[in-house]
Amino acid sequence: MTREEKYRQVRREAGATGVLLALIILFWCAAGFGLAGVPVFVFGLPLWAVMGTVGVWLFAIVGVYVLVHGWFADMSLEDEEQTRGGDAR
Repeated sequence: MTREEKYRQVRREAGATGVLLALIILFWCAAGFGLAGVPVFVFGLPLWAVMGTVGVWLFAIVGVYVLVHGWFADMSLEDEEQTRGGDAR
């Protein structure tokens, strides 16, 4: 993988991470504030409290799993030119 390809991949991963962060924030708002009027209780806690805390953690874990297995690439940090014996500047 060339240096340019690595930079493109890093930008792609950073963008996908930013999108996941925005989705987590939206989920937190919807789960916490959107469920505030629902009279459901889980283990004695209102549903909005459970979904606004534990639900957000689970959503984030699933999102990170999707990023790691679908968007992120395992790449060497070595320059390709150096491994070939070329002059990398």
